[in-house]
Amino acid sequence: MVMVLAGKKLSSCRIPVLQLFMAGFLLGILIMKVGESSLLGKTGLFDENVLYHMKYMTIDSNALFYYVLRKRLLTVLILAVLSTTYLGMAVCAGTALWYGTATGGLLAAMVIRYGIKGILLAAASLFPQYLIYFPAIFSLLVWGESVYGSIYRRIGGETEKNIWMKKMGQLAAVIGMTVAGCALEGYVNPEIFMSLLKIF
Repeated sequence: MVMVLAGKKLSSCRIPVLQLFMAGFLLGILIMKVGESSLLGKTGLFDENVLYHMKYMTIDSNALFYYVLRKRLLTVLILAVLSTTYLGMAVCAGTALWYGTATGGLLAAMVIRYGIKGILLAAASLFPQYLIYFPAIFSLLVWGESVYGSIYRRIGGETEKNIWMKKMGQLAAVIGMTVAGCALEGYVNPEIFMSLLKIF
């Protein structure tokens, strides 16, 4: 359902989600490059010393899962609630831009630190959970734009009850995908990331 929602709506969405994400991605790379000395040199962000100590960490997968679950679900719920307000469109657009900036900044930081190997490290930090998170995020933003339109522009010819039943079903699907992504982030990703660190 979520993939169908993203596929059907992205082309007609009033918010250019993909374009905003890509603009943020490029902005994140630019910010990291321009602020390289302060963001990387002075903070120790992703430096070799940090990665060295991470190699010998023991990760409690259950604790990690519940930690990311609280954070991700809180984000989903906040975005869902804000989408029903007059700030809904701005919040959805800003979120798309922010996720792009964060992704671009992460990739740029890794490449600046470690060259081509940094791309592998960045990919390992995001895999496999972001195979689910990305479509869930895009679907949530499309959902938010749709909810905003239903409330403030009265888009759609269905009865209000049918519209909101459909919206709640779509939101439930996004939440379900988010929970699945959290499970991958808590239980699968640490194994992949730590395995790469050991040969990094």
